[in-house]
Amino acid sequence: MPTQRERDEAEIRRQVDMIAESLQAKDPEGLKMLYATDIVSFDIEPPLRSVGVEAKLKDWAPVFVFLESVTYEVRELTLTMADEVAFGYAFARLGGTLKDGTAMGGMWVRVTYCFRKIDGTWLITHDHVSVPLDIASGNGAVDLEP
Repeated sequence: MPTQRERDEAEIRRQVDMIAESLQAKDPEGLKMLYATDIVSFDIEPPLRSVGVEAKLKDWAPVFVFLESVTYEVRELTLTMADEVAFGYAFARLGGTLKDGTAMGGMWVRVTYCFRKIDGTWLITHDHVSVPLDIASGNGAVDLEP
């Protein structure tokens, strides 16, 4: 029989899987259920910080506007667990097909997730998405792969 920690880790992994499933289904309400109402997000695009679940959904909105079909892949999710909080890091890639039919492979980004168990459910309370910086050019290194 799995321990509570093993059940919690499985639930968090399922939450991360639900990000991909909600994006691919173009289901913002599915995404909304994964985040704490007061999430703080440091996303890949401006602003520097988004606060609250509605702001986080606005960060995802361009995905639904510009892509006809969506792919989202997470690799190497590594979690550290405690009773009521957990954090994890992974690589993620968003891609798909633009409305004009152009395929977009996407780029790999680094993602950090912070979770809190709220009323018995693990929710994302903070996420941070980034790409490495090429200091010489001042550009993000978007051609790297895990």
